[in-house]
Amino acid sequence: MLQTQRERAILERLMHSGSARIADLAEALSVSEETVRRSLKRLEALGSVTRVHGGVHLRDWGAEPSFALRLRVSPDAKRRIAARLAGLIEHGASLFLDVGSTTAFVAQALRDHHDLLVVTNSLAVAQTLSGRGGNRVFMAGGELRPHDGGAFGADALAFVRQFRVHHAILSAVALDARTGFMLNDLREAEFSRAIIDCADLTTIAADATKFNQSAPVRIAPPESFHRLVTDTEPEGALAALLASAGVEIILA
Repeated sequence: MLQTQRERAILERLMHSGSARIADLAEALSVSEETVRRSLKRLEALGSVTRVHGGVHLRDWGAEPSFALRLRVSPDAKRRIAARLAGLIEHGASLFLDVGSTTAFVAQALRDHHDLLVVTNSLAVAQTLSGRGGNRVFMAGGELRPHDGGAFGADALAFVRQFRVHHAILSAVALDARTGFMLNDLREAEFSRAIIDCADLTTIAADATKFNQSAPVRIAPPESFHRLVTDTEPEGALAALLASAGVEIILA
């Protein structure tokens, strides 16, 4: 495993619990504890983690890690997913993009599209796509969450329900064979459901680190989603769930 791959793998593991023992990381990655310590030293220098005796804590970890931190996890996979998804969006399309880190990469991948009608509750998405190629960008109002710049609340819900778009591009923090697509935040899931009701075609953009993970809030039944754009083919019970729900798998 290359150095950068190992550091990314460590961050991905820490995203789920916030902390870990060095011995457990070494066993999971099949490397020595000293190798893990060297990787953690580099990650600490980057401001991603805090080392403690015998273990490590993810900085800014809480119910939802900071947006900047999420952008640093699996960035190559997210860029591939974003590029693949952008290729499915026609010029002049109407779409909704949510506050996920993967959808932020999707917004970047759409920078060369023109005449888009974009509805979003993400400050990052709005900043990326406004003022480019004749795009029209509509930003939902409401209180901005400090950790990701997402707008939520009654005003944001009322605003977004005024639109009818062709594409809804949503994110998820977890996907398992029992529950389907999940998020950490109830308000975010409520907002996603409103968008699903206002769109013709709903797509989840999620990399394989989300597979077989768990989160507290289900977005909607799996049948509510038309496509999953991801970097790895789902397997086993998860693949069976998606197939039974009629979710098309598109690989980046």
